Amino acid sequence: MSNLVTAVAETVERQPASPAIAYDGTELSYKQFWDRAGRFAQALENRGIGEGDRVGVYLPNLPQFVTAFYGTLRAGGIIVPMNPQYKAREISHMLGDSGAKAVVALADLVPNVLEVQGDTDVEQIVSVGETPSREAGADVDGVTEFDAFLADETKPVVDRADDDIAVQPYTSGTTGTPKGVLLTHHNLAFTTRANADVPPGGFQSSDRLIGTLPLFHIYGMSVVMNGAMYSGGTYYPVPEWDAPAVMDQLEDDEISIMFAVPAMFNDMINQPDADEYEFEALRFANSGGSSLPLEVLERFEDRWGVQLNEGYGLTETSPVTHANTNENRRKGSIGQPLEGVEAKIVAEDFAEVPRVEEGPIDEDEADLHEITGELVIHGPNVMEGYYGLPEANEEAFTEDGGKRWFHTGDIGYWDEDDFFYVVDREKHMIVTGGYNVYPREVEELLFEHSDVADAAVVGVPDERRGETVKAFVVPASAAGGGSSDVEATPEDIKQYCLENLAAYKHPREVEFVKTLPRTTTGKVQKFELRDEDE
Repeated sequence: MSNLVTAVAETVERQPASPAIAYDGTELSYKQFWDRAGRFAQALENRGIGEGDRVGVYLPNLPQFVTAFYGTLRAGGIIVPMNPQYKAREISHMLGDSGAKAVVALADLVPNVLEVQGDTDVEQIVSVGETPSREAGADVDGVTEFDAFLADETKPVVDRADDDIAVQPYTSGTTGTPKGVLLTHHNLAFTTRANADVPPGGFQSSDRLIGTLPLFHIYGMSVVMNGAMYSGGTYYPVPEWDAPAVMDQLEDDEISIMFAVPAMFNDMINQPDADEYEFEALRFANSGGSSLPLEVLERFEDRWGVQLNEGYGLTETSPVTHANTNENRRKGSIGQPLEGVEAKIVAEDFAEVPRVEEGPIDEDEADLHEITGELVIHGPNVMEGYYGLPEANEEAFTEDGGKRWFHTGDIGYWDEDDFFYVVDREKHMIVTGGYNVYPREVEELLFEHSDVADAAVVGVPDERRGETVKAFVVPASAAGGGSSDVEATPEDIKQYCLENLAAYKHPREVEFVKTLPRTTTGKVQKFELRDEDE
C-alpha cells in the first residue's frame, strides 16, 4: 500500500524522540506529534466525521496544520486546504463545493467560516487561538478551541486504498471558478518519495527543512511538510514570508534544505545586507512554482555558494514532475522528469514535437514555432481528475498509446538528454502584429538590468497591433538593492530592450511600480496588471 500516513507511522516508530516540528522556540518530537494527530483523528470520529468526509484546513503554517492534516488522514478523511488570505466569499465556494463537514481555522478567520456556514455542510469549527466572537460573548456554538477539541485517546490509522482521495486542493482560480483537484494517497506518497530522492543523498533524518512555502499550497504541503515527516527530518513552519527573518532563521537554526519560489529568492538577494549572511548548513536549495529568472539563480549562487536548482510541477500533478539536481542540471531548464514520470512536448494534433540536440537554445535565433509545443504529463503523480467537473476532465486529458496524458497548458521544448524547457504559459503568450511574444523572454532580459529588482510583462490592447507589450518594473532602489546612484527611466528600459530584442518584442510601454501583485505562492497575478491598464 502506498499510503503516506503508513510511511510516517514507520518514521515515528523508528525515531520517536527525534524533533518533528520546531516552532517559536519549542519542539514536538515525532511521538508527541503523532499522538496529537491520533487524538485529532479520534475527535473527528467522536463527532461523526470519518472515512471519505472532507475537513477544511484554513490556517497559515503552524504546527496545528500538520496535526490536522495527518489527523484527518488517520481518520480516513480528506483534506481541503484553504488559503488563509481568502475572505468569506472565496472560502464559501470551496466549502460548499467540497461538502466539508469540519473546518480548522485560525481564530481571526473563524468569523469568515461562521458567515458562510449556513450555505455549507460545515458542522464543526475548530479554532486555533481564542476566537474574537467568543471574547465578545457572541453565540459560537459549534466552535471548539484546538486543544479542547482533541480527544483523550488516539485513533489507529484507518486503512485507505491507494486510489482513495487524500487531499482536495483548489486551483487558484485566476481564469475562472477554482476547481477541486482530486489527489489520491498514491499520488502524494509517490511524489513525496520521489522528491525526497532529489537532494544529494536524499532527505536525511538530520535535515532541517524550512517551511517558507504555504501549507495550503501543494508545493509546501507535499514537498516540504510531507517530505520532512516521511524522512524523519525536522520541519520549521514559517507563518508569513519575511525575507530578513527567514535569512536569520537559515543561519540561527542551521537550516539544511530550502524549497521556495523565485520571488522569495529574489527578495533575499536584494536585501541591503545580503552579503553579511552565511548559510553554512544549507546543502540544497530548490525553486519552483513559477519560472526562475537566470539572473536570480546566478546572483544567489554567487552570493552564497549554494547551488539553486529549478524544478517544475502543478497542483494537478501533486506537484513535482521535473527536477534538476546538484549532480545533473542545466541552467534555464526545469530539469528531467522524476523517475516513474513520463513527459513529452506535443503539437496541437498530439504528435511529438522533435527534440533539439541540447538546450537551452538561443531563442532569438531559433524558430520557436518549429520546436515548441505543449508539455503533457503521464505518471502516478497525476490527479484522478477535477471534482464533479466531467467536461473539465475531458479537456484536461488525452488518451494516447494506452496512457492518460495531462495537459499542463505550458509551452516549451525538450532536448535529446530529456531536459525540458518552459517558454511560457500558453495563456500568457502575446500576439502583436501577427508575431508571438513570450513574456518570459522579455522578463529574463529585464532581470539582467542592474536597476531592475522585479518585472512582469503582459499584453495590453493596441488598436493597430491587436496587442502590444507592456512591462511593469519594480526599480532596484525600491527593493533596497540599487547598484548605482543613477536609476534608469522608463525610456531607458525601453531602449535597453530594443537593443537586445527583436523590435516587435520590446515593451512599447514601461510602468514603474512599487510591487507586483503576487499570489501567496509567488506567482505574479498578471490579470490584475491587465485590469489596471484598462
